[in-house]
Formats: sequence, structure tokens, C-alpha cells
Amino acid sequence: MSSSPGIDLSNIDLLANTWSREAPHDQFDLLRKSAPVFWHDEPNGSGFWAITKHADVKKISRDPRTFSSALGSTFIPDQDEETLMMLRLSVLNMDDPQHTRYRNIVAKGFTPRVIAKLVEDTNARAARVVDEVVARGECEFVNDIASKVPIQTICTMLGLDDELWPRMVELTNMMISGLDAEGQGAGQIAAMEVYALCDQMAAARRAEPRDDIMTALVNAEVDGERLDDGELNMFFITLIVAGNETTRNLINHSMLALIDNPGEADRLRADESLWPTAVEEMLRYGTSIANFRRTATTDVELRGTKIKAGDKVVMYYASANRDEEVFADPHRFDVSRRPNDHVTFGGGGVHFCLGASLAKAQIRATMQEVVQRLGNPQLAAPITRLKSDFVNGVTHMPITFTQRNG
Repeated sequence: MSSSPGIDLSNIDLLANTWSREAPHDQFDLLRKSAPVFWHDEPNGSGFWAITKHADVKKISRDPRTFSSALGSTFIPDQDEETLMMLRLSVLNMDDPQHTRYRNIVAKGFTPRVIAKLVEDTNARAARVVDEVVARGECEFVNDIASKVPIQTICTMLGLDDELWPRMVELTNMMISGLDAEGQGAGQIAAMEVYALCDQMAAARRAEPRDDIMTALVNAEVDGERLDDGELNMFFITLIVAGNETTRNLINHSMLALIDNPGEADRLRADESLWPTAVEEMLRYGTSIANFRRTATTDVELRGTKIKAGDKVVMYYASANRDEEVFADPHRFDVSRRPNDHVTFGGGGVHFCLGASLAKAQIRATMQEVVQRLGNPQLAAPITRLKSDFVNGVTHMPITFTQRNG
């Protein structure tokens, strides 16, 4: 552990129980100043290096040879070898050359035409979602608004029938909870259900192609190679979780930010030209993926601290996005913030998020409808947070509001 003398860091706890109460920004503030490379113990006797500075997150992200995604996966808990073999079928847990091969194949399904059509549909989806609640004066924001546009978009991409959409939300929640030891059983059951659905859809698309991303993925080929069934299953899960859970929670945190800062909503209503910077600020302020893990492939030194080969190194995006050296007044929500070099889609390098432009479009469309049509939003009861140190999530947020005419 590298820390400033006289600073008590004995109460640092960045694991799931803490996140279920609140995002630990006070702890991140302390670590960035006193121990930016901090050894964090785990209850099972293991531990990891917590990396909290913006520059270090970028450095590690751009050095996959030293900091591997595949060696121990991107999640903090250690996995057995059988689970690791399965996780390495996901693009998140690959190193080159597998990563480049896989990404090139998957990119065949993310054509500009496909993305443009999804973005075009996003505004209409967001308007319909708010139409359903605007006259009520109250709603449960997570399920009534935040979850709707992301899951509809992802399910449409994959060609999933409408009646399956609510179940997809339930399954992604179960899988995220399954990253914590207490929820592993439910997470595995949810994953098996998704695998079975993916296999059914893949077989159906091979027999009867449609104009959707699942058809593109089962037929995509680069240098004679295609995705095998295991890779297809893991991409299906990655797309559903990444495309739903992350964007939904970015919308949740954007709503909380505007409830806490009503003046910023007023600014957006008065000046629509602020929306591009507002979306970037929503991404920074409400970072939905708290961290990704890497594993050191060799002995290395960071800020004078020696990291050994095999050590877990955890990059905290939620902390990097509030680094005082990069962001002026970092805990302030400012819809006109410039510059805004956030790392919400990763710190650069080969693992930059494929769906970044689509996520931005969904956040803007949903929040623009909310800001223009829901006046004076207030929490009707305390929020409930997801018990996860991976996803910075909100599971329940009842709100009240008045109806505006736009």
C-alpha cells in the first residue's frame, strides 16, 4: 500500500455492501489524494490494487500486454478455471489476438446502417415511454422510464419478440447480482436461460434470416472464421447486460442529478444547444460501470508501488471521473462542462465500448423527454441501490412530478 503518512485508511471498503448503500465517492476522494495505488483486502483472503486516478486508469487501459483482461477476467472475484474458460468467450475478457479477431467479426453486425436506424427509432421510443406516465404525476422511474428505451433497443437489435422484453430486464438484474457471492446461484440460472434463448434464436436465424443483428452475427465471417456457439452465447449476454444495465443506470443517475440540481434542468429547457455537453456530463457524473479488473502479466511499478505478476489491478472509473486534477469542481453537475475527458466508456485502447454512440443517443432522447415534459421531479421515497461493486445501479426510484407542455 502506498499512502500519505498519518492518514487512516483502515475503513476503506469498496466492495458490494458499500455500493448497496451509496457510491463511495468520499473514499475515492481520500484514496486519490493519499493512496492512489491502494492494496484492498477481500474477505476470502485475496485482495487487489485499487486504482483511482484518471491518468492511471488511462495508462492501464492502453497497456493490455502488461495488464491482461483474459488472465483473471474483468471482475474482482476470483473464478475457477471452468468459469474463466466460459468468461474468456466474451469480448470483455479477451486479449489479442483473440480480441481483435472477435471484435472484427462482431463489428459486421454493427454497421452504420443498423446503428443509424436504431438511433432514428430512439426518439420515438422515448416519447412513447413518457407518454405512458406523464399524466399520472408519479411513477417508479427505474421500471417505468429508465429501463424501457435501452431494453427495447437491444431486443429490437437482436430480434427478440416484445413479450420477452420484461423478462430480459429481470434476467440482467439476476446476472449482475450473481457477480456477488450471495447471488451466484440465481446468476447462473439466469445465464442458462439466456444461453438457451440464444441457441434457439441462432438456429431460427440460420434457417430463416431476418434483418436483425442476430442474423448478421450468425453469418458474420472474417478470414473464413465465424463465431462458434459459445462465443455467440457470451456476446448475446454481453450485449443484453451492457446495452441494458449500463444505459438504464446512466439514465437513473441522470434523473437523480437533475432532481438534486433543478437549475441545470432549467438551463436545458432554456437552451437546447447544451444537450451535447449535458449528455457527456451525465455519462461522467453517473458512471454506471464502477470498475474493470485487469491482471498484471509481469512485475511492474505504478506511482512507486510495486505490483507483482498475477496481482489483481482494479480500475475505478467512478473515481477517475471525479479526479480533481482533470475536472474542476468534480462533484458539481454542470451541463455545460468543457472539457470533459471522462472514462465512462473505458480509458481508451482496444476495449473502448462498441455501443458508445447508441448509448449517448438513448440517454439524450430519454432525458430530453423527461426534462421537457416532467416538471419539478422529486423523490417520493428513498431509492434502493443494486448490491454490486461492478454496476453502480439503482433498482427502485419512486418520483413525483407535474405535467409540462414541453
